[in-house]
Amino acid sequence: MKIGFAGMGRMGAAMALHLLELGHDVTVWNRSTDKLKPLVDAGAKTAPTPAALVPGNEVIISSLLDGDALHSVYEGDGGLLSTALKGLLVIEMSTVLSKEEEALAEKVRAAGAAFIECPVGGTTGPARTGKLLGLVGGEKADFERAKPLLDQLCRRVEHVGPVGAGSSMKLAINLPLLVYYQALGEAYTLCSKVGLDTKWLVEFFSDTSGGMNVLKARPDPIAASLAGKDTGAATFSVDGIRKDLRTMIAEAQELGAELPVTAATLKVYDEAADKGLGNKDGSMLVGYWPNKAKG
Repeated sequence: MKIGFAGMGRMGAAMALHLLELGHDVTVWNRSTDKLKPLVDAGAKTAPTPAALVPGNEVIISSLLDGDALHSVYEGDGGLLSTALKGLLVIEMSTVLSKEEEALAEKVRAAGAAFIECPVGGTTGPARTGKLLGLVGGEKADFERAKPLLDQLCRRVEHVGPVGAGSSMKLAINLPLLVYYQALGEAYTLCSKVGLDTKWLVEFFSDTSGGMNVLKARPDPIAASLAGKDTGAATFSVDGIRKDLRTMIAEAQELGAELPVTAATLKVYDEAADKGLGNKDGSMLVGYWPNKAKG
């Protein structure tokens, strides 16, 4: 397929590289052009503006940082909505408020394109290998049109309702994991004095009722974090997690609800970022709290 892709952050770049490997004709755009070289080396074309992604392509995909970036890429100067979109399929994959996706869908459809949202669960590893979890909001016919392509990006794709439902589900599935990192760190605070090997401890925790899938999916960085060691290159950074936690709290406020545990966890991530850890992998939060207690 001929695909235009806006947003070459960690996730966008990983997905675009996977699509290139599958033989798709991919044109990419990113605000910071220094991130485009690996894509160009892999065979991607580049566009000078988001609007320049439209001519000659069948599908437009966007994977953007936040609601402000979403507004800029679609409605700013040279944005996607500044040109005719008739007949296109737009797949929006950012993690933003559900109301932001709902508002954008109306404008994209008014411009003549089909629209679905498909925020995804997973980090850069699954994105690079087509093993993400896709959460689609949109009309059933538009979902069916997009599904063959989404099946190449995701190990599982679910149509969860109208536009906005995908965003709600994405925030919901991310919340327990992000809170769990802090909960596991607090748990380790209680038993760190025992002096057990952290790799063994992670494996043991994964076999208890308090274990989560992440303990089996990412045991090495979690064990390294508990041991006070570096967790390696970020797949989902502390700053990215902070953005998602703020979005969860804002989404709850839209519903007239509060998320007190999430809000308390955000304070710890903010504290870690203030200490210069914002670009580190989120798994480092598991060790941040107990190692902080050691002084």
